[in-house]
Amino acid sequence: MADPECGYKSLLDFIRSGPGRIAIALKHRNFRLLWMGAFMSSIGTWMQRVAQAWLIITMTRSRSAFFLGLDSFLGELPLLLLTMVGGVFADRRDRRHMILMSQIIQMLVALVLAVLIYMRRIHIAHVLALSLIAGCVRAFGGPAYQSLISTLVGKEHLPNAIALNSIQFNLAQVIGPLAAGAALAAFGMVACFGLNSISFLFVIAAVVALREVHVPPTATESMLAQFRGGLRFVQGSTNLVTVMVLGFCAAFLGGPLLTFLPVITRDVYHRGVGFYTQLMTFSGAGAVVGALMVAWLGKNKHMGHILLILLTLFGTIIAGFGLSRNIYLSALILFTGGSLFVMCSSLTTSLAQLLAPPEFRGRVLSIYLVAFLGGSPLGGLASGWLVIRAGSAPMMLLVNGTALTLVALYFLIHGQDLKDGVLETGRTL
Repeated sequence: MADPECGYKSLLDFIRSGPGRIAIALKHRNFRLLWMGAFMSSIGTWMQRVAQAWLIITMTRSRSAFFLGLDSFLGELPLLLLTMVGGVFADRRDRRHMILMSQIIQMLVALVLAVLIYMRRIHIAHVLALSLIAGCVRAFGGPAYQSLISTLVGKEHLPNAIALNSIQFNLAQVIGPLAAGAALAAFGMVACFGLNSISFLFVIAAVVALREVHVPPTATESMLAQFRGGLRFVQGSTNLVTVMVLGFCAAFLGGPLLTFLPVITRDVYHRGVGFYTQLMTFSGAGAVVGALMVAWLGKNKHMGHILLILLTLFGTIIAGFGLSRNIYLSALILFTGGSLFVMCSSLTTSLAQLLAPPEFRGRVLSIYLVAFLGGSPLGGLASGWLVIRAGSAPMMLLVNGTALTLVALYFLIHGQDLKDGVLETGRTL
């Protein structure tokens, strides 16, 4: 019989080691370099997002809503169409070279925009075309970046590395817009695009400085054969299919919580943009806390079980926000919802990586990214239709939250393999 006192001491040791575990993946030199480079680049990217949205509004005026939507669509569409192709390349090529190509082209895109604005030759067609180009190269750089992380830290520290990656992205989401506002006020529009162009140099320098990185062996199969092989591998793994379904459902049903927040701010609370940004800040702060929690938990055999419990709670939180009419309660719910969403997305990403062998990792991650990234825009369309049918955004959130809770409970009851420590048993590894 297990010694209860021994188990209690193990739990205490686990808790006490928390501060060290939160950033344990940063002890790997290669990951530390890449993380710092990505953080600086992410700040620049958020600066450009703010500046580009403002540029489109000033250029198009009465048609700004249409062109903002079109710009977002053109930037995201290549991710859905080309990411799986990028995953095949990530299993055939040196992933560092793919990341470098992606970063260099995105740097040139930002630089071209800065030059066009400075020369007063900018046109909305230029902005849209460059957004499409940036989206295309991100479709190849994304799978390469994600699949490279595991080779830098190993499976044991992979969940921690993914959580730390989420932390840098969410911190940049807070710092970037603030820096953009300061740059716009002090130096004008050109500065934001120019600084973003410079920020890519940090990632480029980090990738060049990486040492002893695993390079996929030379492929003997055609690209089409590898593509089909990746699909067959995912289809043959019940746990991978489950993880991808859960990732899609989290984005499809959970993404509208923030997408329709401006509508709820206006129609439910009758407030303006200031209140909306405050609510977004609560969600962003929760996202950072959630990423820290996943970093603290690290890799363990109960990751699947934890994911299902968190998804159940996330669905309940979404439904609760739809019912809430109290400002302070809604702010608390958004903080919790931001935390839960990042925890769920970090865990699904970690599981997808851990369940994929190295030779399939690029393709598996590309399929997962298509499912996750595709869930949000599709969920936005479906939820928008539901708002029209139901008559209110809160009712839509109540439906979405209830649906997500039921999906999570179904897998919690029937998804036995995902709950029983598949990472320890190795049945799908």
